[in-house]
Amino acid sequence: MSDRYADFPSLRLETLGSGVLQIVLDAPRLNAVGAQMHRDLADVWAAVERDNDVRSVVVRGAGTAFSAGGSFDMIEDMIQDPGVRARVMREARDIVYGVINCSKPVVSAIRGPAVGAGLVVALLADVSVAGRSAKIVDGHTRLGVAAGDHAAICWPLLCGMAKAKYYLLSCAPLTGEEAERIGLVSLCVDDDEVHDRAVTIARDLAALPAMAARWTKYSLNNWYRQAGPLFDASLGYEFFGFGLPEAREGLAALREKRPPDFRAAENGATT
Repeated sequence: MSDRYADFPSLRLETLGSGVLQIVLDAPRLNAVGAQMHRDLADVWAAVERDNDVRSVVVRGAGTAFSAGGSFDMIEDMIQDPGVRARVMREARDIVYGVINCSKPVVSAIRGPAVGAGLVVALLADVSVAGRSAKIVDGHTRLGVAAGDHAAICWPLLCGMAKAKYYLLSCAPLTGEEAERIGLVSLCVDDDEVHDRAVTIARDLAALPAMAARWTKYSLNNWYRQAGPLFDASLGYEFFGFGLPEAREGLAALREKRPPDFRAAENGATT
C-alpha cells in the first residue's frame, strides 16, 4: 500500500481494484479494538479522503468476526486515567464524524460479533451487509456506561425509537436477519456470501459518477449532522460514566465472566 497508510499499523489496508480500498480490522480476541486501533479508526478516514485512487471502501473484520468491541485493557486505562478517557472520547467522536464526512461510499461486511467500538463503523457505513448469524450488540449499559459512540446519532433513524430504546437499553443481541428486518442494516445474506456481496456493492458504487455518489452521501448524511448535538451529549454521558463505580464493576464482571452487581456499585456513586 501507499506510504499514506503507514501511520495506521493496526489496520490492514488492501487495494481490490476498480478503485476499491479494503480496510481489515485484524487483532487478537475477535478483532478487539485496542488503543492503537481506536486511534487508527479515528484518523484513517482523512487519509482515505485524500487518496484520489480510492472511489469506495469496504470494511470488514479478519476471520469470522467483525469486532468484539473495545479491548479490556483500553477500557481499564480509561477507567483509571482521566487523560486517557479524554483522548479516547475525542477519538470516538472522530470515528463517527470520520465515516460520516468521508466523501467516498463505505460498505461494511458484518460477520460474527459486531460490538461496541467495532459496531460504530459497521452501522455508520453507507451500505451494511450482515451475515444471517451475525451477532450485533451495543453493549454499553451492560458495561455500566451510557450508550454513546454512534448510538444516539443513528439507531433511531435506522430502526425507529422503540427498537433503538429496547436494544440500546437492554444490550439484547440481534442476528443479521433481525437487524435487516428492523432496518438496522441494509442487507442480510448467507454468512459465506457477506464479503463477496460487500465487495460487489463497493465496485458498483465505485463505478458511479464520483460527484453524484459523493454528494448524494453528503446530502443524506445531513440527517446525522442534524443529530450532532444529541451525539455530543450521549458521548459526554458515556465517558463521564467511565469514571464511576458502575464501569469498574461492569469491566470486572466481564473479565471474571460473572453477572455484574451494579446495585452494590451504585452505593458508591451519586445519582
